[in-house]
Amino acid sequence: MRYVPIDALEPGQYLGRTIFSSNGAVLLSEGVQLTVYMISTLNRIGVTFVYVKDEHYDDIEIPEVISEETKRAVMRQMNEVFNTVRSGKEFNTKQVSVTIDSLLDDIMKNRDVLIHLSDIRSKENADYVHAMNVCMMSSVVGMNMGFTPTQMKELAIGALLHDIGKVGALPADDEDADRRRHHTWRGFETLKLKREYSLLIAHAAFQHHEHVDGTGLPRGLAGDAIHIYAKIVAVANTYDNLVSGLDEKGRRILPHEACERMMAMAGRALDKDVLIEFLKTVSVYPTGASVRLTNKEVGVVVGQHRGLPSRPVVRVVKNEDGQFEVKEFDLAKHPTLFIEAVLL
Repeated sequence: MRYVPIDALEPGQYLGRTIFSSNGAVLLSEGVQLTVYMISTLNRIGVTFVYVKDEHYDDIEIPEVISEETKRAVMRQMNEVFNTVRSGKEFNTKQVSVTIDSLLDDIMKNRDVLIHLSDIRSKENADYVHAMNVCMMSSVVGMNMGFTPTQMKELAIGALLHDIGKVGALPADDEDADRRRHHTWRGFETLKLKREYSLLIAHAAFQHHEHVDGTGLPRGLAGDAIHIYAKIVAVANTYDNLVSGLDEKGRRILPHEACERMMAMAGRALDKDVLIEFLKTVSVYPTGASVRLTNKEVGVVVGQHRGLPSRPVVRVVKNEDGQFEVKEFDLAKHPTLFIEAVLL
């Protein structure tokens, strides 16, 4: 499989990964042959990148921290929670806990898999994919930091619901002088009333926009005054927002660029120790991405190394007079060879 921008898709190509709607239903299944209409529809609903099948990379498996079944369950759950809160009713805390149990089970089974955010976003499902990604990344960091099962569950629930205060809010509310209108405060007010949840879960939502140097919102907390759950959620939230957004020139921000930006935030907006743990777990150059090496050869990332996320395995395929030459560079074994650029 290869990871390609929507404007590089061609009719006749086969979809490499399933695309889900906001409620977890399948929009397009893996393996479907793309048509002009399908590509136009994906573009219209805001999809920017997809995985496509490629005969030279058919053997590539994209390892996942959580299964597609769990992803669908999380998406459905977040859809239900947001719709329930939007209608002024109480959401089902027990069902959220059951969904989180499945997610944490998957994470424990796949603890050696590097995080790469491969789920296709659309305008419709973006909020739910974001919640799922922040929950997954936060949980992996918590596991690597040695959290107990109770801490893991509290962190995961807090991360999944970190933006619940945005439901029913207006974008201008976050800019209001009254910080109680900020979505973090609104989220805290919603979650603190849930007797089934620890108050620490509510603080994950409350403090995830606080900065360790005291310049954050809504209360300007600093250092140890910010709970560790919120520090972890802040890192995961920042990364997902970066890789799903655009830079100052309107370009998509790539994973390695997001990591570089976050390293510049260490000790200011983000906790340095948490960030170090996070950077050990994220795939800097995701499997399926096209890259150019410093030897000027162009290939596709086909493998990863746990603990060396910036030194993946790259496969180069050359067509010489109809004869294909295939070779692989394991960058962990080639210390003088680097990735020069990610090609979009």
